Amino acid sequence: MANLTKNDIAWNTLFERYDLLTKIRNDGYFEITAAQINEERESRLMAKFDHSVNLPAIFKEHNLSILPLSRSKYIVGQFRTHFTIASNFEKQHVVFEIPHNIESISFPNLHSESLALNYAYIAGLITDFLEEEAYQTLSGRMSTGCFDFTINNRSITVENSQCEIDAGFESDNYLLLIEAKNYAVDDFLIRQLYYPFRLWSSMVDQQVIPAIMTFSNDTFTFYKFKFNEISQYSSLELTQVVEYSVQPEPISSDDIMPFLSGLPPAENSESIPFPQADKFERVIDLLSLLAERELTKDDITENYQFDIRQTQYYTDAGRYLGLINKTHKSDGIIFHLTNDARKIFNSSYKNKYLSIIATILNKPVFYKVFQESLRIGAVPSKDAIVTIMQQANLDITGTTIPRRARTVNSWVNWIWEQIET
Repeated sequence: MANLTKNDIAWNTLFERYDLLTKIRNDGYFEITAAQINEERESRLMAKFDHSVNLPAIFKEHNLSILPLSRSKYIVGQFRTHFTIASNFEKQHVVFEIPHNIESISFPNLHSESLALNYAYIAGLITDFLEEEAYQTLSGRMSTGCFDFTINNRSITVENSQCEIDAGFESDNYLLLIEAKNYAVDDFLIRQLYYPFRLWSSMVDQQVIPAIMTFSNDTFTFYKFKFNEISQYSSLELTQVVEYSVQPEPISSDDIMPFLSGLPPAENSESIPFPQADKFERVIDLLSLLAERELTKDDITENYQFDIRQTQYYTDAGRYLGLINKTHKSDGIIFHLTNDARKIFNSSYKNKYLSIIATILNKPVFYKVFQESLRIGAVPSKDAIVTIMQQANLDITGTTIPRRARTVNSWVNWIWEQIET
């Protein structure tokens, strides 16, 4: 049970109680009420999976998903409900100016989706993205009204389900409906765009544009979509991606040298595992999420783009760096930022990234691998990193070392990406 979330456990019980797999096999779907779901856990926690990785284990095993039909009923079936963003989609890059006349909201300390949206609007990013002046007109929860749609050749009727719009911006020709995320995304639940799109397409004359906005690693990314057929849930197409970033104070290799001028750091004796977290950008995203509020393991696994194993890896990575604390409370384990991490995330852009780099280089293996990269003018090979790790007498052996070496390679590459060459 250790590798199961509360949602996993509750759904396993419901599948057994109502013999869901047999009924889905026979009928192609199963309709379940909120009251039935609430027998095990609140339906609001059990029926919305923003990313495919958040789906309960039994859903993943049988290629199932769930959609709301109303405020009190859901349908479970073999539906493709998520959209994967192609990693090679061409992006436009735009540098924007920080609005220095605003004091109550500051960049880059935007640790909630609402703050990120407000800042994007104030900085003129929404108007730039639409290419005409826009005003915020919508936000919050609302009823979808009634409409029919098709998914995987099955017709579905929605009757006054609930949808939530993070922000809607209206211009002369467009209504831009934004789903905001304060972390990078690889995929997302199409329903978050489709239900608001169906609602407002019938209510305004302007062209309705569904979009995702992410704020990750101090970069705003806007993903513009269109539904090629209004009645087809899966007809979503990505049409444009624009990244907005500030022109930061450059970080040079000279800025890094003070971190390397003393004696090499000693290996930490605490029983925190050597990190296996290959995307350092996701470490920063997790730290940003914790800057807003403390989170449980299930909070991270069920609400953000982490499966249960990744939650373990990335929280351990933050703990290894001394930036995340794990506290045992009566209702379970809570993760929160350390005081050092809060100071880092409240500092200026350059100081923030220099402090993060210093934190990484305070670890012996990363220190030695980065020094070697300075010597040879490139990040060392995987074999060379494995040798450095073996010499460090880490408490890891066998095939585990090459896997951890990938993390070292990735983090050192991330450091070099921050340095202006």
